[in-house]
Amino acid sequence: MTGRLPDGRWLLPDGRCVLPGNRWDLAPRDVDPPTVSVVVPFYEQQPQLELVLAALSVQTHPATRLQVVVADDGSSVPPDVGALEGTVVVRQEDRGFRAAAARNLGARAADGSVLCFLDADTVPEPTYVDRAVRLSAGAADVVAVGRRRHADLAGWSPSRLLEWFDGGAAPTELTEPRWLRDAYRESDDLLHADHRSYRHVISAVLTCERDFFWAVGGFDEGFVGYGGEDWEFAARAWERGGVLAHVAEAVAWHDGPDWAERSTSDRVGKNAEALALASRITDPAARRHGIRFALPDVRVVVDTDGHSAATLLVTVGAVLRDLDATIHLVGENAGALRASWGDADPRIVLGTPGTGARSRIVVHIRRPITAEPGALGDRVAELDDHRAGRLDVVAGDDVIVEIRSVRADARAQRHAAALACDAATLAEELFPVLRRDVATTALELLDEEPRLDW
Repeated sequence: MTGRLPDGRWLLPDGRCVLPGNRWDLAPRDVDPPTVSVVVPFYEQQPQLELVLAALSVQTHPATRLQVVVADDGSSVPPDVGALEGTVVVRQEDRGFRAAAARNLGARAADGSVLCFLDADTVPEPTYVDRAVRLSAGAADVVAVGRRRHADLAGWSPSRLLEWFDGGAAPTELTEPRWLRDAYRESDDLLHADHRSYRHVISAVLTCERDFFWAVGGFDEGFVGYGGEDWEFAARAWERGGVLAHVAEAVAWHDGPDWAERSTSDRVGKNAEALALASRITDPAARRHGIRFALPDVRVVVDTDGHSAATLLVTVGAVLRDLDATIHLVGENAGALRASWGDADPRIVLGTPGTGARSRIVVHIRRPITAEPGALGDRVAELDDHRAGRLDVVAGDDVIVEIRSVRADARAQRHAAALACDAATLAEELFPVLRRDVATTALELLDEEPRLDW
């Protein structure tokens, strides 16, 4: 049985649900435990790894449905995983800090339907796996982040750790990052996530279904050095239709303080992370220095039929004034009209976006328009604010500007066939559709030749 349920969920043939919006709270919890692969990236951390493996040996998740994959990032001595049943070790060469590549290496060796990423210095409580994977067991596309707490575990043995879990003396607890706690509280554990919530996803306690992980493309192996790959993955997962969730009851303990609490500040390292992210994440906060990057936030398709060179110039100019965008001119006369400008703007190209073209938003402009400064940016912001799938600007019965969320379309396209549903219709069912009259938007149809002189 498949189809739409009264609360907006869609039931897949395998019994899981496709959720509307970011409604992880609608995911069923009373489901059979999935097969899980815990992927642990490792480098020269044998004592800490032994604590993690001891903790994994006492998980409440059924042992017969739990695999552990240790992905070694080129340690001089291979990790010793002891006798923990079902543990696989995979290794890559030491070519610098390559946690993203190590996690992907581990994921390729995974058998489980759900991937549970856990750092080698982050010790899960006995209920961690069971709680962390529950959302992914019942719903598609979920990217869940557990709660990472901090403790001083230096010198601890596996036996002492297990005594703690059995009610014995606890370690000294260290400060938990307040900014992250506040973000989870203010977003209701990411229930009200938006396109900037990637900042609240941590790969040390990250869980998602294996198929969705690879549909997103895994971690970007171009990251070499500490940090950034989790934010980039989360931003891309959101773009591809992911449901972000914080599972506060899934607790794992990081051995040592949070980066911000450490005694030394690596500003050069943090700047390297920011530089790596700016070209990959279209958040305006990452792009506040005025540099244009190859990956645009918005792709704009402009139909050139009915345009003169002047109306097309005004239309395109209105877009580029407002948006971090690449413009695609589509129409038989597109090349000739653009050639008359004599410009060399690399943000403007001829032809429709290719299948590999990425962006967070797609805008289709069907008629010549002009706009007050900020008007198109305001419409994109409105789409974001309402977590909508589409916003149509209309003149009478005609849609003159269509603004679409790539996230909404990606989720619908991924599941439409299994649900025997048209993808466009499914997107409208899963995400709100907004409709605005052109007269209320500070946009205006260009019905006559504009003045270009000065």
